[in-house]
Amino acid sequence: MERLLVERPIHPNVEELLAILRREKKPERVHPIELFLDKEIKEAVSYRFGLKDDLNRDDPEDALKMEIRVHRFLGYDVFRLPIIRKDYFTLNRNPKKDTVAGSLNRGDREWAEEHRGPIQTWEDFASYPWPTIDGLDLRDLEWMEKNLPSDMGCYDLTAHILEMVTFLLGYETLCYKIYDDMPLVEALCQKIGEFYLAYTRLLCSFDCVAVIWGSDDMGFRTSTMVSPVFLREKILPWHKACAEIAHQNGRPYLIHACGNLEEIMDDLIEKVGIDAKHSFEDAILPVTEAYKRYSDRVALLGGIDVDFLCRSEEPAIRRRVRETLEVCMAKKGYCLGTGNTVANYIPLESYLIMLDEGRRFFS
Repeated sequence: MERLLVERPIHPNVEELLAILRREKKPERVHPIELFLDKEIKEAVSYRFGLKDDLNRDDPEDALKMEIRVHRFLGYDVFRLPIIRKDYFTLNRNPKKDTVAGSLNRGDREWAEEHRGPIQTWEDFASYPWPTIDGLDLRDLEWMEKNLPSDMGCYDLTAHILEMVTFLLGYETLCYKIYDDMPLVEALCQKIGEFYLAYTRLLCSFDCVAVIWGSDDMGFRTSTMVSPVFLREKILPWHKACAEIAHQNGRPYLIHACGNLEEIMDDLIEKVGIDAKHSFEDAILPVTEAYKRYSDRVALLGGIDVDFLCRSEEPAIRRRVRETLEVCMAKKGYCLGTGNTVANYIPLESYLIMLDEGRRFFS
């Protein structure tokens, strides 16, 4: 398996990827794509395959070179370059120890407080330290603009509209405020939406940014997090605006959204205008079933279930990947990847097997 990754390298082709995302052509090979890879996974790959032997990990420029090397080695045409860091919005966070065994343990994890966020009243709204686009550190993006190979692209995640409203209020508080103080909820949507519209415009001003990738978890296993009516009226119009900016600037608009979104899928495709949908879970809707339902209208990304990857042995993983590709590569508009992200708790070997089987598909 490792020999194939080394001896049969994939050369990135961001232009073909864009054509796949727009469903303009059938791919000539399997293109992998991920929302992102956890830092621990990238480091494990770099050590395993000797990708950083000549680099200085303490040099910021070499760290960016490493991002290109790792993703290029793994066969990605595009990769995430985080510009908005997790602490850019001040949130109430709950730290927990990471329970992943072995060297991929990150030490700790953080979850946003579900009950009460930092904004509970109009006074909190007025005094909150709202971040601005002008305050962003763009040095990494500016470096990529000058140095990213022309056959690759990068992106950052944008349009966390519902997510950020939920984080700032707390999910429990949001559910009450929708009934008790809708004007405050609307003010939050407006403030957050305007920020991400500005950020989407900023991303589109860099040629190295190949896609605009909205990321906004809106559901759980059986339903949307809030009513479809609320999403249609208060959240999806901001995604539509971001998609319009992307399209006006020649970029496809991708959406990562977890959960059961059956009730708003038509809205996402027809009204928001997404080009591709990401995040699939077997317990909700396997990607092969989603492909049968939606592939004539939108591209589908990933879908090799994360829980399955964590628990399965090599033969089962190879069989699952091949069965998925046999369905989803039959027409246009599919890229291979996990159902969510390459989290540090996915066994490295299982992740590499998934990629390896993708490279074997047309061989």
